[in-house]
Amino acid sequence: MKIYKINGKEYRLPSVLTDFQLKIYTHLIDWKWANICKDPGLYRGIYYDLFIPDKLRGQLYPLYPSVKKHFLSHQQKLHFKSHKFLGANMASSQAACANLFLPILEDPNTADKVLSCVKEDLKQIATGFLDSGFRIEFWDEPDNMLRDHNKASGTDADIAIAYYDYEGNLNLWLIEHKLTEKEFTTCGGYKAKGCLPCHKCYPASSILKDPNRCYYHSKCNYSYWNITLGEVSPFKADLISKYDQCPFKGGMNQLWRNQLLATSIESSSPSQWPYKKVYFSVVYHPDNKSLEPTISKYEKLIDHSDRFFAFTSDKLIKRVKEVDNPLSTDWVQWYQDLYYPQ
Repeated sequence: MKIYKINGKEYRLPSVLTDFQLKIYTHLIDWKWANICKDPGLYRGIYYDLFIPDKLRGQLYPLYPSVKKHFLSHQQKLHFKSHKFLGANMASSQAACANLFLPILEDPNTADKVLSCVKEDLKQIATGFLDSGFRIEFWDEPDNMLRDHNKASGTDADIAIAYYDYEGNLNLWLIEHKLTEKEFTTCGGYKAKGCLPCHKCYPASSILKDPNRCYYHSKCNYSYWNITLGEVSPFKADLISKYDQCPFKGGMNQLWRNQLLATSIESSSPSQWPYKKVYFSVVYHPDNKSLEPTISKYEKLIDHSDRFFAFTSDKLIKRVKEVDNPLSTDWVQWYQDLYYPQ
């Protein structure tokens, strides 16, 4: 923990931060002090101003009031897991994701107009699927085609949206939301306790020839490499083989796994999963430039497939302002005040 002294104020924060993290963390703390309380919260035995005191964590701050109600009713229907930082940390990405998408999805007609500004083939939200067309913390339950889901972990999308395109196809759109993270989730296999000398992450070409070199493949029996090397894979072996070590060891690991989830659903039989096309996206804060190098590398690795794209959250906010829906006015102002420091 480090105390940062800025403009006459003291902020208790993690000691190593990017410039963007420092800017938005101090802004979120100022918002917390003005709207919730000035007491710090405890995390791993240390008090931080970004955290919310234990006595208030059940209030699920900083969810917008109507979002909180929608979030809880949605969770009751579909029983997804709350992130450990929801209600505990002002920078909760799950809270930020809900605060961005749930007000838009509340009215399907508004959602069609807003979401199509980034998903151009979206004509109409498929309200007859999932929960009125969406699901938070989505994965291919109960099939678990990646074989990586258990009570503690597994690949899922922060939110999934079912929609019809202009050709009448029913499609699925998986979205990963990032707020203050400076990198995507990295691989934990190569540093797992059960990792053996035979589990070598280099060169990448050797894993293509023998996936058993990957801990996740031979030890955990995950389906990552089976799908990656399969006929319907969006990944090309010649692009992977150019890497000195496994390209999915770093931040591209989370992108890879979500793409594999999308691929496995799209390639399933219609009776199992009825979606014609399944896309994967990343939405991130417009000032969080730390994620962009990984996104750029991933786009090249996947050969700029149309099944992946990234966009910034402000594009949706800008479009909401253009849509005639007076119910969104207060929420838009609230969202900008909370997440977009001046």
